[in-house]
Amino acid sequence: MSVIADNTSTLVIRGRKVVGGVAEGEALVTRDRISGWGGIDPRTGTVIETRHELRGQSFAGKVLVFPGAKGSSGWSAMFHMTRLMNSAPAAFLFNEMTTKMALGAVVTHSPSMTDFERDPLECIATGDWVRVDADRGVIEITKKNKPGDRP
Repeated sequence: MSVIADNTSTLVIRGRKVVGGVAEGEALVTRDRISGWGGIDPRTGTVIETRHELRGQSFAGKVLVFPGAKGSSGWSAMFHMTRLMNSAPAAFLFNEMTTKMALGAVVTHSPSMTDFERDPLECIATGDWVRVDADRGVIEITKKNKPGDRP
């Protein structure tokens, strides 16, 4: 397992490509699985599931870091709608590969990865800047500055 850290608070982890491409953006991280059908508003990319920790937050244009999908096969249809409405995540990083997760990643056309050398839920926090190069299987994480940190 190779994890590289330098004095600029950047980590590099590797994983397996699901959908190719390169994207970057602010991370939105949850340890809760996401339900597509009834759990998101595809018009805005907002999580609307009642007891979800991200309720009220939008993943539009962000790197969504989460365990995986839950619920029905409608998951992929709702995430396909996010692509059509320009509210899809910039990229997906998820731990558990399922058929609904794979199809959801494919229909959004967002770079997507899984099977990481190190759990991204342990490495990435909401607000970190993440560059996903799914073609190379490389994720670069620039940690957000915490209050009191020097630039």
